[in-house]
Amino acid sequence: MRPLANILIGVVLLIHVYIFLLETVLFRTRGRKVFGLRAEQVEVMAPAMSNQGCYNGFLAAALAVALLHPDPAIAKAFAVFGLLCVAVAGVWGAVTVQRRILFVQTVPALLALAVLLLAQ
Repeated sequence: MRPLANILIGVVLLIHVYIFLLETVLFRTRGRKVFGLRAEQVEVMAPAMSNQGCYNGFLAAALAVALLHPDPAIAKAFAVFGLLCVAVAGVWGAVTVQRRILFVQTVPALLALAVLLLAQ
């Protein structure tokens, strides 16, 4: 069950690397299309989106530590912390921005967390 948990954690990690890229380096191109923004909106929103992307990068980093740390207890602690942060951020995003965020972020994070906790 732990290999499945690691696969799911990896999926959540990759989702957040992609979100990080969309909100930072790709915001004016691919990000604009994904978020459905007009050209004039992009310049106004770019600084805030870059900041938000930075936080998504931190979430991805926590999950990377969870997958790479050699101590299983520390790896699990990072996984639980990272997945809970992703789930909460997804709920907040669904409430404040768009309901779809719940399914893109929260559902995969909670699924990974459930499998991780059942793997014990």
